[in-house]
Amino acid sequence: MFELYIANKNYSSWSLRPWVLMRELDIPFIEKLFPFAETDETNAFHSFSPSGKVPCLIDGETVVWDSLAITEYLAERTPAVWPADAAARTWARCAVAEMHSGFQVLRECCTMNCGLRIQMASSSPALERDLTRLNELWLDGLTRFGGPFLAGQVFTAVDAFFAPVAFRVQTYGLELAPACRTYVDRLLALPAMQDWYAAALNETWRDEEHEQMARNAGTWLHDYRGIGP
Repeated sequence: MFELYIANKNYSSWSLRPWVLMRELDIPFIEKLFPFAETDETNAFHSFSPSGKVPCLIDGETVVWDSLAITEYLAERTPAVWPADAAARTWARCAVAEMHSGFQVLRECCTMNCGLRIQMASSSPALERDLTRLNELWLDGLTRFGGPFLAGQVFTAVDAFFAPVAFRVQTYGLELAPACRTYVDRLLALPAMQDWYAAALNETWRDEEHEQMARNAGTWLHDYRGIGP
């Protein structure tokens, strides 16, 4: 059986992508969680991941690191990872590649911290450009392929890659077009996302680097960790 190595569910957006993909597509795996705060990350993560980072997928003697590589590895065995329609599949791959390499300001200004609700101190033109592009991209997919997911009627890899953004929208109250906000709500309501969120709230680990990034973002309105929403 696959083994998927991840870090804290409260913080680790990269870990969420293959985890939610595998859960929603019913691909069996054993979860191996290595928390940021409890380990010497470099040494601990290098014990299973060549890059020293998560996520990392182990399949027998095969080691697959990086969320995009894991996605493609799974797609070779599970066709449902990508849309069946060729046009939708091409679009989905482009959108995944853009998310994988882009939206840097959104990542930096709105670090994933599932249990917090934060009023942002300010917004920058660069962040607004990322949000404008996010709206454009999502509306394009939802309109072109008819929804309710980005590339059509079913959840695929492109939705998994934007799942961490849904948590960011929830945490920071980011403003999106109505159809995009509906899409966020749809992602947050998925059983796998609900399970990830519940586990994130129950985590007791705190990593100071991630906590400081959240403090830098603005005023903490609510901290639901340990108490639930």
